Amino acid sequence: MLNFEEELKKFQPSLEVEDIEDAVHQEDLTDMTDILLEVMEKTK
Repeated sequence: MLNFEEELKKFQPSLEVEDIEDAVHQEDLTDMTDILLEVMEKTK
């Protein structure tokens, strides 16, 4: 059975939308487009 008092102690609120946007923009994320562009450059 869950101990709600213990679970509440562990609770951390989620980031607000603006904070998430900032966190994502600060990361250097490689997506499929970046990978395809790199492969195309290497094949030239």
